Amino acid sequence: MAHDQQGPSGGVTAHLTIRDNRAAEAIGFYAKAFGAEEAMPAVKEEGGERIMHAHLLLNGGHLMLNDDFPEYGGAASPPGSVTLHLQVSDADAAWNSALEAGATEKMPLADQFWGDRYGQVTDPFGHTWSIGAPAVPKQD
Repeated sequence: MAHDQQGPSGGVTAHLTIRDNRAAEAIGFYAKAFGAEEAMPAVKEEGGERIMHAHLLLNGGHLMLNDDFPEYGGAASPPGSVTLHLQVSDADAAWNSALEAGATEKMPLADQFWGDRYGQVTDPFGHTWSIGAPAVPKQD
């Protein structure tokens, strides 16, 4: 990413708070599971290890994340009610990569009525990710 660009300039960007000071671990997981790359080096708190801001490029989009800082307004609640969707060209490959990296199955990967091969996993930090790709038509 060019140094004169601070981040995404449009669309919606997910920004996750990772509980229990595991943001550095999350960055590694997202790289292994989903091929994420750092758009810029993570910024840590002065004199500490917690990540104040990380910006990743993931599947053609942006993902930002940070460690929890309860002293600045309350601890983060457990993740819930949000699903991060990855539309990919090969759902099975993305699915297997996520599971091999440590995600757990939430909804089995299967061909769905709307025409996608789709399933959901939960990452080790409690966030739900859906993975979808056009289903390959069955040959008669």
